[in-house]
Amino acid sequence: MSFSRDSLLRKLEGLAQLAGSPERLVIAYSGGLDSEVLLHTLVDLREAFGADLLVLHVDHGLQAESQRWAARCEERAAELGVESRTLRVDVDTAAGQGTEAAAREARYAAFRSEVQHGDWLLSAHHKDDQAETLLLNLLRGSGPAGLAGIGEVQPFGPAWLVRPLLSYSREELHQYAQSHELDWIDDPSNEDCKFDRNYLRHEVFPVLRARWPDASGRLRQSAMLASEAALLLDHLADADLGTLGRRPDRLSLSGLRALDAERQRNLLRYAVRELGLPAVPAPALRSIITDLLPARQDAQPVVRWDGAEVRRYRDRVYLLPQSAEPAPMAARRIESGWVELGAGMGLLRLENDADTGLADAVVAAGLEVRQRQGGEEIKLAGQRHTKKLKKLLQEEGVVPWMRDRVPLLYSGGRLVAVADLWIAEGAVSAPGSAIHWDDRPALH
Repeated sequence: MSFSRDSLLRKLEGLAQLAGSPERLVIAYSGGLDSEVLLHTLVDLREAFGADLLVLHVDHGLQAESQRWAARCEERAAELGVESRTLRVDVDTAAGQGTEAAAREARYAAFRSEVQHGDWLLSAHHKDDQAETLLLNLLRGSGPAGLAGIGEVQPFGPAWLVRPLLSYSREELHQYAQSHELDWIDDPSNEDCKFDRNYLRHEVFPVLRARWPDASGRLRQSAMLASEAALLLDHLADADLGTLGRRPDRLSLSGLRALDAERQRNLLRYAVRELGLPAVPAPALRSIITDLLPARQDAQPVVRWDGAEVRRYRDRVYLLPQSAEPAPMAARRIESGWVELGAGMGLLRLENDADTGLADAVVAAGLEVRQRQGGEEIKLAGQRHTKKLKKLLQEEGVVPWMRDRVPLLYSGGRLVAVADLWIAEGAVSAPGSAIHWDDRPALH
Protein backbone atom coordinates (compact mmCIF):
# COMPACT_ATOMS: atom_id res chain seq x y z
CA MET A 1 0.00 0.00 0.00
CA SER A 2 1.59 3.27 -1.15
CA PHE A 3 1.40 6.39 0.96
CA SER A 4 -1.27 8.95 0.07
CA ARG A 5 -3.56 11.53 1.61
CA ASP A 6 -6.49 9.09 1.54
CA SER A 7 -4.53 6.18 3.05
CA LEU A 8 -3.40 8.40 5.92
CA LEU A 9 -6.98 9.57 6.52
CA ARG A 10 -8.14 5.96 6.76
CA LYS A 11 -5.29 5.20 9.17
CA LEU A 12 -6.16 8.18 11.39
CA GLU A 13 -9.83 7.19 11.45
CA GLY A 14 -8.83 3.69 12.53
CA LEU A 15 -6.54 5.00 15.29
CA ALA A 16 -9.38 7.20 16.55
CA GLN A 17 -11.16 3.97 17.49
CA LEU A 18 -8.34 3.41 20.01
CA ALA A 19 -7.54 6.93 21.22
CA GLY A 20 -10.81 8.76 20.65
CA SER A 21 -11.20 11.67 18.25
CA PRO A 22 -8.58 14.37 18.93
CA GLU A 23 -9.38 18.00 19.52
CA ARG A 24 -5.92 18.99 18.29
CA LEU A 25 -3.19 17.33 16.26
CA VAL A 26 0.24 18.29 17.62
CA ILE A 27 2.97 17.46 15.11
CA ALA A 28 6.48 16.66 16.29
CA TYR A 29 8.21 18.43 13.41
CA SER A 30 11.95 18.22 12.83
CA GLY A 31 11.77 19.56 9.29
CA GLY A 32 13.25 16.31 7.98
CA LEU A 33 11.73 14.20 5.22
CA ASP A 34 9.39 12.13 7.39
CA SER A 35 7.88 14.94 9.45
CA GLU A 36 7.66 17.18 6.36
CA VAL A 37 5.52 14.56 4.63
CA LEU A 38 3.36 14.18 7.73
CA LEU A 39 2.84 17.92 8.09
CA HIS A 40 2.09 18.46 4.40
CA THR A 41 -0.52 15.68 4.40
CA LEU A 42 -2.19 16.75 7.64
CA VAL A 43 -2.64 20.30 6.37
CA ASP A 44 -4.77 18.81 3.60
CA LEU A 45 -6.63 16.59 6.06
CA ARG A 46 -7.36 19.01 8.91
CA GLU A 47 -10.86 19.84 7.70
CA ALA A 48 -11.70 16.23 6.80
CA PHE A 49 -10.44 15.04 10.19
CA GLY A 50 -11.91 17.99 12.10
CA ALA A 51 -8.99 18.92 14.36
CA ASP A 52 -6.76 21.96 14.84
CA LEU A 53 -3.05 21.71 14.07
CA LEU A 54 -0.01 22.77 16.10
CA VAL A 55 3.61 22.29 15.04
CA LEU A 56 6.25 21.74 17.74
CA HIS A 57 9.92 21.86 16.77
CA VAL A 58 12.62 20.96 19.31
CA ASP A 59 15.99 22.70 19.05
CA HIS A 60 18.47 20.42 20.83
CA GLY A 61 21.36 22.85 20.29
CA LEU A 62 23.60 19.99 19.17
CA GLN A 63 24.33 21.30 15.65
CA ALA A 64 25.74 24.63 14.54
CA GLU A 65 22.79 24.96 12.17
CA SER A 66 20.11 24.23 14.77
CA GLN A 67 18.86 27.81 15.12
CA ARG A 68 18.65 28.21 11.35
CA TRP A 69 16.71 24.94 11.14
CA ALA A 70 14.32 26.16 13.85
CA ALA A 71 13.70 29.35 11.88
CA ARG A 72 13.11 27.29 8.72
CA CYS A 73 10.54 25.13 10.53
CA GLU A 74 8.69 28.20 11.77
CA GLU A 75 8.68 29.66 8.27
CA ARG A 76 7.37 26.41 6.79
CA ALA A 77 4.53 26.24 9.32
CA ALA A 78 3.63 29.86 8.55
CA GLU A 79 3.60 29.10 4.80
CA LEU A 80 1.04 26.36 5.48
CA GLY A 81 -1.02 28.49 7.88
CA VAL A 82 -0.26 26.36 10.93
CA GLU A 83 0.57 27.64 14.42
CA SER A 84 4.08 26.64 15.52
CA ARG A 85 6.38 26.78 18.52
CA THR A 86 10.07 26.11 18.93
CA LEU A 87 11.09 24.37 22.16
CA ARG A 88 14.74 24.72 23.14
CA VAL A 89 16.18 22.03 25.39
CA ASP A 90 19.45 21.16 27.09
CA VAL A 91 20.70 17.66 26.30
CA ASP A 92 22.26 16.28 29.48
CA THR A 93 24.56 13.28 29.04
CA ALA A 94 25.95 13.55 32.58
CA ALA A 95 23.87 10.57 33.76
CA GLY A 96 25.87 8.27 31.49
CA GLN A 97 23.40 8.20 28.62
CA GLY A 98 24.55 8.46 25.04
CA THR A 99 23.73 11.57 23.05
CA GLU A 100 20.88 9.86 21.15
CA ALA A 101 19.13 8.69 24.34
CA ALA A 102 19.67 11.98 26.19
CA ALA A 103 18.33 13.99 23.23
CA ARG A 104 15.28 11.77 22.99
CA GLU A 105 14.59 12.13 26.72
CA ALA A 106 14.90 15.93 26.54
CA ARG A 107 12.72 16.07 23.43
CA TYR A 108 9.88 14.02 24.87
CA ALA A 109 10.02 15.91 28.18
CA ALA A 110 9.53 19.12 26.18
CA PHE A 111 6.62 17.63 24.25
CA ARG A 112 5.04 16.35 27.47
CA SER A 113 5.07 19.87 28.94
CA GLU A 114 3.15 21.22 25.93
CA VAL A 115 0.39 18.70 25.24
CA GLN A 116 -3.08 18.95 26.74
CA HIS A 117 -6.06 16.70 27.29
CA GLY A 118 -7.64 15.92 23.92
CA ASP A 119 -4.34 16.22 22.00
CA TRP A 120 -2.67 13.68 19.79
CA LEU A 121 1.09 14.12 19.60
CA LEU A 122 1.90 12.82 16.13
CA SER A 123 5.35 11.39 15.46
CA ALA A 124 6.56 10.52 11.94
CA HIS A 125 8.20 7.18 12.77
CA HIS A 126 7.80 4.77 9.84
CA LYS A 127 8.27 1.09 9.01
CA ASP A 128 12.07 1.33 8.70
CA ASP A 129 12.33 3.09 12.08
CA GLN A 130 10.34 0.21 13.55
CA ALA A 131 12.71 -2.34 12.03
CA GLU A 132 15.76 -0.48 13.34
CA THR A 133 14.24 -0.23 16.82
CA LEU A 134 13.42 -3.93 16.93
CA LEU A 135 16.93 -4.90 15.85
CA LEU A 136 18.52 -2.50 18.36
CA ASN A 137 16.40 -3.91 21.18
CA LEU A 138 17.17 -7.45 20.11
CA LEU A 139 20.89 -6.68 20.30
CA ARG A 140 20.35 -5.20 23.78
CA GLY A 141 18.77 -8.45 24.95
CA SER A 142 15.25 -7.05 25.34
CA GLY A 143 12.23 -9.21 26.07
CA PRO A 144 8.82 -9.13 24.33
CA ALA A 145 8.00 -5.58 25.45
CA GLY A 146 11.22 -4.27 23.90
CA LEU A 147 10.83 -6.39 20.78
CA ALA A 148 7.35 -4.94 20.31
CA GLY A 149 9.25 -1.84 19.26
CA ILE A 150 7.37 1.37 18.56
CA GLY A 151 3.65 1.34 19.36
CA GLU A 152 1.10 3.06 17.13
CA VAL A 153 -0.90 4.48 20.04
CA GLN A 154 0.07 4.96 23.68
CA PRO A 155 -0.85 7.33 26.54
CA PHE A 156 1.40 10.37 26.77
CA GLY A 157 0.76 12.51 29.85
CA PRO A 158 -2.77 13.92 29.43
CA ALA A 159 -2.66 13.20 25.68
CA TRP A 160 -1.95 10.34 23.26
CA LEU A 161 1.26 9.65 21.36
CA VAL A 162 0.25 8.47 17.88
CA ARG A 163 2.50 7.19 15.09
CA PRO A 164 0.36 6.89 11.95
CA LEU A 165 3.21 6.18 9.46
CA LEU A 166 4.39 2.81 10.79
CA SER A 167 2.79 1.00 7.85
CA TYR A 168 4.88 2.94 5.33
CA SER A 169 8.54 2.67 4.36
CA ARG A 170 11.02 5.51 4.10
CA GLU A 171 11.07 4.97 0.33
CA GLU A 172 7.28 5.39 0.07
CA LEU A 173 7.48 8.67 2.01
CA HIS A 174 10.36 9.80 -0.20
CA GLN A 175 8.31 9.11 -3.34
CA TYR A 176 5.43 11.16 -1.94
CA ALA A 177 7.78 14.04 -1.10
CA GLN A 178 9.25 14.05 -4.60
CA SER A 179 5.88 13.87 -6.33
CA HIS A 180 4.71 16.93 -4.34
CA GLU A 181 8.03 18.75 -4.77
CA LEU A 182 8.56 19.07 -1.01
CA ASP A 183 11.71 20.50 0.49
CA TRP A 184 13.17 19.25 3.76
CA ILE A 185 16.15 19.58 6.10
CA ASP A 186 18.99 17.04 5.85
CA ASP A 187 20.67 16.71 9.25
CA PRO A 188 24.30 15.61 8.64
CA SER A 189 24.34 13.79 11.99
CA ASN A 190 22.00 11.22 10.39
CA GLU A 191 24.99 10.05 8.35
CA ASP A 192 27.32 9.58 11.33
CA CYS A 193 27.73 5.85 11.88
CA LYS A 194 29.14 6.25 15.37
CA PHE A 195 25.47 6.30 16.39
CA ASP A 196 23.97 2.80 16.58
CA ARG A 197 20.80 3.59 14.66
CA ASN A 198 22.72 5.23 11.81
CA TYR A 199 25.10 2.24 11.66
CA LEU A 200 22.15 -0.11 11.24
CA ARG A 201 20.54 2.16 8.66
CA HIS A 202 23.60 2.66 6.46
CA GLU A 203 25.70 -0.46 7.01
CA VAL A 204 23.44 -3.32 8.12
CA PHE A 205 20.06 -2.86 6.45
CA PRO A 206 21.40 -2.49 2.89
CA VAL A 207 22.99 -5.94 3.31
CA LEU A 208 19.79 -7.41 4.77
CA ARG A 209 17.64 -5.97 1.98
CA ALA A 210 19.99 -7.31 -0.66
CA ARG A 211 19.05 -10.79 0.57
CA TRP A 212 15.54 -10.09 1.93
CA PRO A 213 14.04 -7.08 0.11
CA ASP A 214 11.12 -6.86 2.55
CA ALA A 215 13.31 -7.11 5.68
CA SER A 216 11.60 -4.09 7.26
CA GLY A 217 8.15 -5.57 6.66
CA ARG A 218 9.15 -8.92 8.14
CA LEU A 219 10.64 -7.26 11.21
CA ARG A 220 7.50 -5.15 11.63
CA GLN A 221 5.45 -8.37 11.60
CA SER A 222 7.71 -9.80 14.30
CA ALA A 223 7.24 -6.60 16.32
CA MET A 224 3.46 -6.99 16.06
CA LEU A 225 3.65 -10.59 17.29
CA ALA A 226 5.96 -9.55 20.15
CA SER A 227 3.47 -6.83 21.04
CA GLU A 228 0.70 -9.43 21.32
CA ALA A 229 2.92 -11.61 23.53
CA ALA A 230 3.82 -8.61 25.70
CA LEU A 231 0.13 -7.77 26.11
CA LEU A 232 -0.66 -11.31 27.24
CA LEU A 233 2.22 -11.20 29.73
CA ASP A 234 0.85 -7.91 31.08
CA HIS A 235 -2.58 -9.51 31.53
CA LEU A 236 -0.97 -12.36 33.46
CA ALA A 237 1.04 -9.95 35.61
CA ASP A 238 -2.07 -7.88 36.33
CA ALA A 239 -3.92 -11.01 37.44
CA ASP A 240 -1.00 -11.99 39.69
CA LEU A 241 -0.89 -8.46 41.09
CA GLY A 242 -4.56 -8.78 42.00
CA THR A 243 -3.86 -11.88 44.08
CA LEU A 244 -0.96 -10.11 45.83
CA GLY A 245 -2.92 -7.10 47.05
CA ARG A 246 -3.26 -4.83 43.99
CA ARG A 247 -0.45 -2.55 45.26
CA PRO A 248 2.53 -2.54 42.86
CA ASP A 249 4.65 -0.63 45.40
CA ARG A 250 4.24 -3.31 48.11
CA LEU A 251 3.83 -6.93 47.12
CA SER A 252 3.02 -9.89 49.32
CA LEU A 253 6.25 -11.79 49.98
CA SER A 254 4.46 -15.09 50.53
CA GLY A 255 2.40 -14.50 47.39
CA LEU A 256 5.53 -13.81 45.33
CA ARG A 257 7.25 -16.89 46.69
CA ALA A 258 4.25 -19.01 45.63
CA LEU A 259 4.79 -18.04 41.97
CA ASP A 260 7.33 -19.76 39.76
CA ALA A 261 10.45 -17.77 38.85
CA GLU A 262 9.17 -16.80 35.39
CA ARG A 263 5.98 -15.27 36.82
CA GLN A 264 7.95 -13.57 39.59
CA ARG A 265 10.14 -11.84 37.01
CA ASN A 266 7.15 -10.95 34.87
CA LEU A 267 5.25 -9.45 37.81
CA LEU A 268 8.26 -7.48 39.08
CA ARG A 269 8.92 -5.97 35.64
CA TYR A 270 5.24 -5.08 35.36
CA ALA A 271 5.10 -3.52 38.85
CA VAL A 272 8.22 -1.44 38.16
CA ARG A 273 6.64 -0.17 34.94
CA GLU A 274 3.32 0.59 36.64
CA LEU A 275 5.15 2.70 39.22
CA GLY A 276 7.03 4.65 36.57
CA LEU A 277 10.39 3.52 37.93
CA PRO A 278 13.42 2.94 35.68
CA ALA A 279 13.37 -0.49 34.04
CA VAL A 280 14.98 -3.15 36.21
CA PRO A 281 18.25 -4.51 34.73
CA ALA A 282 18.65 -8.27 34.44
CA PRO A 283 21.33 -8.54 37.21
CA ALA A 284 19.12 -6.62 39.66
CA LEU A 285 16.09 -8.73 38.77
CA ARG A 286 18.12 -11.89 39.31
CA SER A 287 19.31 -10.61 42.69
CA ILE A 288 15.72 -9.91 43.79
CA ILE A 289 14.68 -13.46 42.92
CA THR A 290 17.72 -15.33 44.23
CA ASP A 291 18.85 -13.14 47.16
CA LEU A 292 16.10 -10.84 48.42
CA LEU A 293 13.04 -13.10 48.32
CA PRO A 294 14.61 -16.12 50.08
CA ALA A 295 16.60 -14.09 52.66
CA ARG A 296 16.09 -15.02 56.31
CA GLN A 297 13.15 -13.45 58.12
CA ASP A 298 15.19 -11.02 60.25
CA ALA A 299 17.31 -9.79 57.33
CA GLN A 300 16.86 -6.37 55.75
CA PRO A 301 17.97 -7.00 52.16
CA VAL A 302 17.95 -4.28 49.52
CA VAL A 303 18.55 -4.41 45.76
CA ARG A 304 19.31 -1.12 44.02
CA TRP A 305 19.67 0.10 40.47
CA ASP A 306 19.86 3.61 39.10
CA GLY A 307 16.72 5.43 40.29
CA ALA A 308 15.02 2.58 42.15
CA GLU A 309 15.38 0.05 44.94
CA VAL A 310 13.60 -3.00 46.30
CA ARG A 311 13.41 -3.71 50.04
CA ARG A 312 11.76 -6.33 52.19
CA TYR A 313 10.11 -6.20 55.59
CA ARG A 314 7.90 -8.78 57.24
CA ASP A 315 5.60 -10.16 54.51
CA ARG A 316 6.02 -7.30 52.07
CA VAL A 317 8.35 -6.50 49.20
CA TYR A 318 8.61 -2.74 48.65
CA LEU A 319 9.38 -1.19 45.25
CA LEU A 320 10.58 2.36 45.82
CA PRO A 321 12.30 5.29 44.15
CA GLN A 322 15.93 5.15 45.18
CA SER A 323 16.39 7.29 48.27
CA ALA A 324 19.57 9.07 49.19
CA GLU A 325 21.04 8.31 52.57
CA PRO A 326 19.39 10.77 54.96
CA ALA A 327 21.57 13.76 55.73
CA PRO A 328 21.74 14.72 59.39
CA MET A 329 18.85 17.09 60.04
CA ALA A 330 19.61 20.07 62.24
CA ALA A 331 16.96 20.95 64.79
CA ARG A 332 14.54 23.50 63.38
CA ARG A 333 11.65 25.43 64.86
CA ILE A 334 8.14 25.29 63.45
CA GLU A 335 7.45 28.80 62.23
CA SER A 336 4.09 29.98 60.87
CA GLY A 337 2.56 26.61 61.67
CA TRP A 338 4.68 24.45 59.35
CA VAL A 339 8.19 23.25 58.57
CA GLU A 340 9.74 21.48 55.57
CA LEU A 341 11.53 18.22 56.36
CA GLY A 342 13.90 17.95 53.41
CA ALA A 343 13.99 16.22 50.03
CA GLY A 344 11.39 13.50 49.71
CA MET A 345 10.19 13.91 53.30
CA GLY A 346 7.27 16.31 52.88
CA LEU A 347 6.40 18.81 55.59
CA LEU A 348 4.85 18.99 59.04
CA ARG A 349 2.05 21.47 59.67
CA LEU A 350 -0.29 22.30 62.51
CA GLU A 351 -4.06 22.57 62.19
CA ASN A 352 -5.46 24.86 64.87
CA ASP A 353 -8.78 24.17 66.63
CA ALA A 354 -8.90 20.51 65.68
CA ASP A 355 -10.94 18.03 67.70
CA THR A 356 -7.78 16.89 69.44
CA GLY A 357 -4.08 17.66 69.22
CA LEU A 358 -1.24 19.48 70.96
CA ALA A 359 -2.28 21.69 73.85
CA ASP A 360 -2.16 25.45 73.28
CA ALA A 361 0.42 25.90 76.05
CA VAL A 362 2.74 23.36 74.39
CA VAL A 363 2.50 25.14 71.05
CA ALA A 364 2.91 28.56 72.65
CA ALA A 365 6.14 27.42 74.33
CA GLY A 366 7.61 26.79 70.87
CA LEU A 367 7.98 23.59 68.86
CA GLU A 368 11.24 22.21 67.53
CA VAL A 369 11.63 19.35 65.07
CA ARG A 370 14.56 17.01 65.65
CA GLN A 371 15.93 13.85 64.09
CA ARG A 372 15.86 10.61 66.02
CA GLN A 373 19.18 9.89 67.78
CA GLY A 374 18.30 6.65 69.58
CA GLY A 375 17.28 5.99 73.18
CA GLU A 376 14.21 8.29 73.09
CA GLU A 377 11.29 7.47 75.39
CA ILE A 378 7.71 8.73 75.47
CA LYS A 379 4.66 8.18 77.65
CA LEU A 380 1.61 8.20 75.43
CA ALA A 381 -1.65 9.82 76.38
CA GLY A 382 -3.88 7.38 78.23
CA GLN A 383 -1.11 4.87 78.99
CA ARG A 384 0.47 4.07 82.34
CA HIS A 385 4.07 3.42 81.34
CA THR A 386 6.80 5.19 79.43
CA LYS A 387 7.96 3.27 76.34
CA LYS A 388 11.07 3.22 74.26
CA LEU A 389 10.42 4.91 70.91
CA LYS A 390 12.28 2.08 69.17
CA LYS A 391 9.76 -0.40 70.59
CA LEU A 392 6.78 1.74 69.57
CA LEU A 393 8.00 2.05 66.00
CA GLN A 394 8.49 -1.72 65.81
CA GLU A 395 5.02 -2.39 67.21
CA GLU A 396 3.51 0.09 64.76
CA GLY A 397 5.17 -1.77 61.89
CA VAL A 398 7.13 1.23 60.63
CA VAL A 399 9.57 -0.07 58.04
CA PRO A 400 13.16 -0.16 59.36
CA TRP A 401 14.61 2.23 56.75
CA MET A 402 12.19 4.97 57.85
CA ARG A 403 12.54 4.71 61.63
CA ASP A 404 15.47 7.11 61.90
CA ARG A 405 13.74 9.57 59.58
CA VAL A 406 10.50 9.99 61.52
CA PRO A 407 10.47 13.64 62.73
CA LEU A 408 10.20 14.21 66.49
CA LEU A 409 8.57 17.31 68.01
CA TYR A 410 10.02 18.84 71.18
CA SER A 411 8.70 21.64 73.36
CA GLY A 412 10.71 23.00 76.26
CA GLY A 413 13.27 20.24 75.72
CA ARG A 414 10.64 17.49 76.11
CA LEU A 415 9.52 15.03 73.44
CA VAL A 416 5.84 15.89 72.96
CA ALA A 417 4.96 14.16 69.68
CA VAL A 418 6.28 11.65 67.16
CA ALA A 419 5.33 13.09 63.76
CA ASP A 420 1.59 12.55 63.29
CA LEU A 421 1.69 9.15 64.99
CA TRP A 422 1.59 9.86 68.74
CA ILE A 423 1.28 12.72 71.25
CA ALA A 424 2.74 12.48 74.76
CA GLU A 425 0.77 12.43 77.99
CA GLY A 426 0.41 15.99 79.28
CA ALA A 427 0.87 17.50 75.81
CA VAL A 428 -2.52 16.62 74.35
CA SER A 429 -5.83 18.44 74.65
CA ALA A 430 -9.26 18.54 73.08
CA PRO A 431 -9.58 20.75 71.16
CA GLY A 432 -5.94 21.21 70.17
CA SER A 433 -3.53 21.65 67.28
CA ALA A 434 -3.55 18.55 65.09
CA ILE A 435 -0.27 17.47 63.49
CA HIS A 436 -0.29 16.65 59.77
CA TRP A 437 2.62 15.12 57.87
CA ASP A 438 1.92 16.06 54.25
CA ASP A 439 3.51 14.16 51.35
CA ARG A 440 5.15 11.76 53.72
CA PRO A 441 6.93 8.69 52.36
CA ALA A 442 5.41 5.30 53.06
CA LEU A 443 5.95 4.17 56.65
CA HIS A 444 4.24 0.77 56.55
